[in-house]
Parts: sequence; structure tokens; C-alpha cells
Amino acid sequence: MTMRGADVVMRSRGILHAWSHAWIAAAVIATLAAGLAPSGLISAAHADGDPMSVTQQTVNQALAVLRNKQVTLADKQQQLRHIVEATFDFTEMSRSALGYHWKEISTDRQQEFSSVFTTFVEDSYLAKINSYSGQQVQFIKVTSDGPDYAQVNTNIVEQDQEPIRVNYHLISESGQWKIYDVDVDSISIIANYRNQFNRVMNNRGYDTLIKDLKSKQAALAASLASH
Repeated sequence: MTMRGADVVMRSRGILHAWSHAWIAAAVIATLAAGLAPSGLISAAHADGDPMSVTQQTVNQALAVLRNKQVTLADKQQQLRHIVEATFDFTEMSRSALGYHWKEISTDRQQEFSSVFTTFVEDSYLAKINSYSGQQVQFIKVTSDGPDYAQVNTNIVEQDQEPIRVNYHLISESGQWKIYDVDVDSISIIANYRNQFNRVMNNRGYDTLIKDLKSKQAALAASLASH
């Protein structure tokens, strides 16, 4: 690692810890309605219906993967990545994570950043799936943030611990609801990334940010492949 700011971005334990909780929240619910096909593969969650249904579909399917002891860790990672890619709006997440710098870079760089950031985020929380130890989720309510925005409030419940509040923010695009941010105990995951990415962009520029983001993502990918 060459740059101090990006090192803070990449090794922030608080962010990765928050993402692990966010992933657990996306993976835990008291029902296994989705189930698994005989092949052990699971279909992607459908990004249709209302915001609560979309969130619950994602949780149902992810939980089935996490609880399946008949597949390898690598297979679980692939199945979870498939589910997440179907229900998370990574383009909107990437745009928000880069903040006002998004409009300062070319279309090609926007696509590059979105691709690298998406894989980095996925690999970050896929590396944390062993954190799941049977936690349950309570779905509290859904609220509207406008005609095309909604929030689904949930609690992660674990025995003898205070519930962890995890809220999903969804956006409707072409009639489909997708998740574009998650906040854990009122801390937005994307806002956390944006604050740190902005510092790197302001001090060292896009080339340094993308170089180190790629480097960290490659390290995560190697770690995942070794399991």
C-alpha cells in the first residue's frame, strides 16, 4: 500500500464490521421459504414487488444458503454473490460512494470504478459470512421516502445482546425495487465509504484511489479463493 488515505479506506475494520452485520441482516430470517433446488443451487431473488417483499426475498434466499451444510464455502460465496447482484443497485451505490467526484470523471472511469467497487464490496462481506451464527431478523416496518424511495427497518436479534438496527434503503427503477444503501445503527455504509473516498480523491486523485482499490480487491479475491 502506498497511500495513507486509501489504506484507511481499505483496512477500516469499522466499515467491514458494519458490512458483516449488514450482510447478516440480509441473510437471516425465521423462515426458509425459498429453499434449495436439488442441485444445491439457488435462484436469484426477484427484484419485484414492494420494498418489504424484495428485502424479505433476499433474506430468505441468503439464509437458505448460509444454513446449507451440504455445500462448500466457495459455493456459498458464489450463490450469495448471485443473490446480491440481483437485488442490490451497485450503479447507484457506486455513484453515491464517489459523491460529487462522480461527475468529475469520464464515463469510462465511472464504469471502471463501478465495476471495481462492486467486486470490492461483495468480496468484503463474502469474506465475513462465517460470522453468521444463527442470528434472527425482525422486520419492523417499511416507510416511504418519496415515490421512488423506501426504507425497510429491521433488527438483528442475538441472544443476550442488544438488537442491532439495520435499515435497508431501496430505489425503484423501471418498476423494480433494489437496495442501494444499508445503515447499521444509524451509520450509512455508503456514506462511510464516500467520506473516505473523497479524502483520497481530494489529496491524491482518482488514479491512486482506483489503483489501491484494485489492489485491496485482488487481495480479498485471493483470500476467498484460498478457502
